[in-house]
Amino acid sequence: MKQTNTLIIGASISGLASAACLQKKNIKHIIIEKQGQIAGPWHNHYDRLHLHTSKRFSHLPYKKMPDTYPRYPGRLQVIEYLEDYKREFNINPLFHTEAISVRREEDSWITATGKDTFRSKYLIMATGAYGRPKPVQFKGMETFPGRILHSYEYRTGQDFSGQHVLVVGFGNSACEIAIDLYEQGAIPSMSVRSPVNVISRDILGIPILEISLLLSHLSPRVADALSAPVVKWTVGDLTKLGLKKLPYGPLQQIQRDGQAPVIDIGTLGYIRKGHIKIYEGIEHIEERIVCFEDGRKEAFDAIVAGIGYYRDYAQFLEVDDERFRDLNVSVDKQRFFGKDNLYFCGYWVSPTGQIREIALDAQKIARDIEKKEKPTAHV
Repeated sequence: MKQTNTLIIGASISGLASAACLQKKNIKHIIIEKQGQIAGPWHNHYDRLHLHTSKRFSHLPYKKMPDTYPRYPGRLQVIEYLEDYKREFNINPLFHTEAISVRREEDSWITATGKDTFRSKYLIMATGAYGRPKPVQFKGMETFPGRILHSYEYRTGQDFSGQHVLVVGFGNSACEIAIDLYEQGAIPSMSVRSPVNVISRDILGIPILEISLLLSHLSPRVADALSAPVVKWTVGDLTKLGLKKLPYGPLQQIQRDGQAPVIDIGTLGYIRKGHIKIYEGIEHIEERIVCFEDGRKEAFDAIVAGIGYYRDYAQFLEVDDERFRDLNVSVDKQRFFGKDNLYFCGYWVSPTGQIREIALDAQKIARDIEKKEKPTAHV
């Protein structure tokens, strides 16, 4: 049984930020990571991936991104920044150490891994809001002769050059994958079943994140109402592109559903030019032919399913407590902040940027632990 004041589970962006903030407060901690490197998701994502929020507001505590980086850094630049962050703050995760179960025992958290068992007074969950990819299930998919893959398996459009590829879904990853396919010589289409919200990444050269910060003091409904004319001016009428619009705005979408709106980085332009076709949801598949819900049919060589991930971030958390039933930290994080010395970092979908929110959360968690450890210092 290894003892530590605070255990951090996960060594990607949230875990690194938490470790640095605890270090600044001289709070002893251990960080464990199931993979053999930090920032596993960033190493495993597709090649073209870029931040959709500007670097000015997308850095971790106490260290900005280099001036040489573009406004929206790419995947390899983010990895380079995180590796530099790890070195600068001397963060040394225990790699290949996967949390199997976590339980509450008296006043401690007991975390069992495949190697060791840890007892900690405080526990920081930093595994990320999206864990296992949802299974790809389409009626008749077993008859499809081409490749069907989840978006987490996708790497580059070069693998599909000259092929007709159907991207299922219309989230931020699906939209960027469709762009990548077109830029690499494939013929992309998208199957979109659900209504969406789309906002521009920049408005008159100003990153949308900076505008969101100005609106963050208002209620989501009021902020959406004020920004609606600008969104319509910059994005246009989605229904003319074959898409369905959500009945509420992007900020209400974050509040109600815990889902980020699509930040357009060029997908809509390609749709308007006819480079990316839009279809409705898949009804069934007959060999190479995909049959859609509106009766249209089209032949494809490959299918990329951008259907998302299960939010199973607490799957190994063994807590017999009504508060943790149907846990949805991404919508209501304040309800769980510091309860029984348990913290979640990196699960909140924020209108002002995910990495910015992680940095703020990590500092807030460190302050709260420091306050509990030294209550007289905060009288």
